[in-house]
Amino acid sequence: MQKILVVDDEPLNINILVELLKPKYKMMAAKNGLQALKAARSSNKPDLILLDIMMPEMDGYEVCATLKADEATKDIPIMFVSAMNEDANETKGLELGAVDYITKPISPTILQSRVSTHLALTKQATELREAHALIQQQQQRMKMS
Repeated sequence: MQKILVVDDEPLNINILVELLKPKYKMMAAKNGLQALKAARSSNKPDLILLDIMMPEMDGYEVCATLKADEATKDIPIMFVSAMNEDANETKGLELGAVDYITKPISPTILQSRVSTHLALTKQATELREAHALIQQQQQRMKMS
């Protein structure tokens, strides 16, 4: 079962997202940026992160930039889920490497669809990378024989 990490400093927002997605996914939660980084770098890392922007100490933009700069976490898709609905906020989030940006209040069906889409895209990208590596190994073997 695929894992989703919800990162938000408001317990109510975490509960809403967890309840909405837990029928189909294993859910994890973090109340701040440092917890999010620890969870993303753990051996039980998430397949997707739903990330709030406005959090104390370390905001979502900083969390996103840190994860995207780390080789171990750079491929985890990040979707911002934020009350900040200005185009500039969305643009900044996407430029930092997020795959999507959803404004609160969320539409449950839109969130579920986008989560499903991004998880499927990530799975396909992983399969392509693995297939490419296999092809390269075969080519090396053929050159050596």
